[in-house]
Parts: sequence; structure tokens; C-alpha cells
Amino acid sequence: MSFFPCYCPLSCNKTRSECQKKSTHHQSEPSTSSSLLSQPSLPLVPSLSSLLQSSTVEHQCVATIKGHSSYVSSLALSRKSLFTGSSHGEIRVWPREPPLECSTGNIVAAGSGGVKSLVILGDKLISAHQDHKIRVWKPIDDAKYKCVATLPTMNDRFTSLFTQKSYVEVRRHKKRTWVHHVDAVSSLALSLDGSLLYSASWDRSFKIWRTSDFKCLESIEKAHDDAVNAIVVSRDAFCYTGSADKTIKVWSKKDKNHSLVATLKKHLSAVNALAVSEDGKVLYSGACDRSILVWERLSHGDDADGELHMTVVGALRGHTKAIMCLAVVSDLVLSGSADKSLRVWRRGLLEKDGYSCLAVLEGHTKPVKCLAVSVSGSGSDSNSDYSCVVYSGSLDLSVKVWNLRVSAV
Repeated sequence: MSFFPCYCPLSCNKTRSECQKKSTHHQSEPSTSSSLLSQPSLPLVPSLSSLLQSSTVEHQCVATIKGHSSYVSSLALSRKSLFTGSSHGEIRVWPREPPLECSTGNIVAAGSGGVKSLVILGDKLISAHQDHKIRVWKPIDDAKYKCVATLPTMNDRFTSLFTQKSYVEVRRHKKRTWVHHVDAVSSLALSLDGSLLYSASWDRSFKIWRTSDFKCLESIEKAHDDAVNAIVVSRDAFCYTGSADKTIKVWSKKDKNHSLVATLKKHLSAVNALAVSEDGKVLYSGACDRSILVWERLSHGDDADGELHMTVVGALRGHTKAIMCLAVVSDLVLSGSADKSLRVWRRGLLEKDGYSCLAVLEGHTKPVKCLAVSVSGSGSDSNSDYSCVVYSGSLDLSVKVWNLRVSAV
């Protein structure tokens, strides 16, 4: 059985007030307790999901991977490998082909600050860390990896050091050059062509890096009023950021810089996770309010005044605690929650069909923190059956591997 990778992304993550209570000399820690709280749901947003329709999907947990000594905080897939990151800074690489349970994985890195996000760029692995850094890893052989860059690069740091305008105020009476994140880097995303890397941080900013030399091209300071927990980029280059300030912001590149084109307000609590449909027209957001909101662009998209018009069309309900992670592949939306479960949702062929919950995947003993998914078969064709492999990382220190067989509509 062969699979082709499809990239997906513990944080209700943290609020700025929590950050400021920490010592400035001590690395900030994730606010685990706040991220697991059950917050009020969204009574005024209509439900889009119908009752469980298990007849159209077969699912089975085929492996449980254990090897990390702390919770699994991030996942990424390459063609042959699964990469896992932990809250204590360890990154491991595992073969994707079974039997996974017989492997302990090879250690890529250890002790570099909790791993918040992982993405794959060609043969490189890029990791975001609690210690405010982004690291780039390249394989030396099948088992060993080398750190080939730490962002910001030495060249970026040096060239910005002596120019007064390169400094920004990061807190009262304290400045830092604009190329630095000054708190945990919470999320990473790549542009469609892989030429740009986007990084979001609990310092309320996001930055854009050129992947050819990892030069920092742009920094949007004070993008939100609180920590930025998630960032995704659509195939048509709109950038979405989700924050502990309960909002989602939409950014578009105008000339050389990104500018704000929309602010989406419906969630009642911190936004933890974002995912965008493969055609870029639908955005999914998950928060501590237990709901997954579905946002769609209006038919005319962005108009002459440069604004993007999006509306929330409804919510996917079923989880009983905070939404921690989301992934989209083909017509499926996958969600992981602090209620220890994953749910598989399917978008109907027509707008009136809404969404159906195909499966609830249970087996983790603690909250599900991260997801990755790959698909084989004609996943883009609703008239054909197809298979998915879903990987879920949890606070129970394990990664579970699930096989899904999805029937034609």
C-alpha cells in the first residue's frame, strides 16, 4: 500500500498576560491548564454537521508509536518518513511503512526548546521552538540530520544590529531587532511554491522568510492583541492568523508588504488551530469554545477596495472540549480535541448538504495535540473510494496511526 503526503499543522496556547507573569530571564512555558478548559460554545452560529454516518468510512488504529518522554506537540510527513516533535525539544524520525511499533525512531535533535511546529521543504525539515528560534535540518544519511541554519541567521542579525530603525519595542524599556521573535514560535506555514516561510509567535507578530537563503523579508509586529497561535497560507497567497485574542486576521501581499484585509470575529475564546481547503475558498478554525467554525468567501471574493469578504456559514459540533488541531485533505476535515478524540468530517457535494461526521477515533488517553494526514487513491474525486492514513500526537506521549477507507458519496 503506498501513500502520498499531504501536509497538515498544547496551545489555547497562551495569552499575553500569562507571558508577562513569567520572568524575562526564564523561557515561557505553555499554559496547559487554560488550553483544556471547556469554554462556552457558540449558540448563535448554526450547526452544519449531521448525525454520525459511519457507513461511508471504515477506520482502524493500526499502530501506536512510543518513544518520546514528553508530550507529542507536532507532526510532519515527508514521502518516506514521519517526523515527531515533543514538548521537551526532541525531534524523532520514523519510517512511514509498518511495522512502526517495532521502531523507536531516530533522534534528529534533542534539547533545543519545546517543538511547536514542523514543516517539510524538499529534503529539509524546519522546526519552530519554544526558545524563540526556527531551525533548519538536513539529512546527512538515512539516520542522521544536521542543523544547517538557525533563524534569524547570523547575517540577518549582524546587518540589523547597527541600524537604529531595525529595533522595535518588545516590552516597556526593552528593544530587539525586528528579525527576532521574542517569544515561542508557535506555528509555521509555507507558500504554495515553497519560496516563502511564514512564522507566527506568542510575541503577537508573524514574519516572512525567503527559503532560498532564509533571509527575513518582513515582520508584522503587533499583528494581534495577544499571542498568535496558528498561521496558514492558502494556494492563492492569503495568509490567515489565529490568536488568543479570539480573532482571525486575513493578510494579503500588496506590493512588497503584507497588509490586513479582514478581521474575523465569532469565536468566544482563544483560536488554537486553522486549516484551509485545498482550493483556498474555505477556512476552518478551532478554539476553546469546542466548535469548528467554517468560513467561506463570498462569491465576488476580494473587490476593488482591497477588502476580502468572508462569512461564517456555520459550525461543526461534537467535541466536548477545546479544539487543539485541524487538518484538511480532499473533502475531509479532521479535528483533534482536548476531549481525547479525533473526528472525521466530510463536506457535502452541494452547499445544502452541509457536513457529516464520518467517524470518531478514540484511543488516546489524554488530549490530542497535533495531526498529519496522507491520502491515496482518487481523493479529489468524490465518485471514487479512497484511503487515508491519519497520524495523531497526544499528551499521552504517543502517536497513533489510523487507516481510513472512505467510500464514494
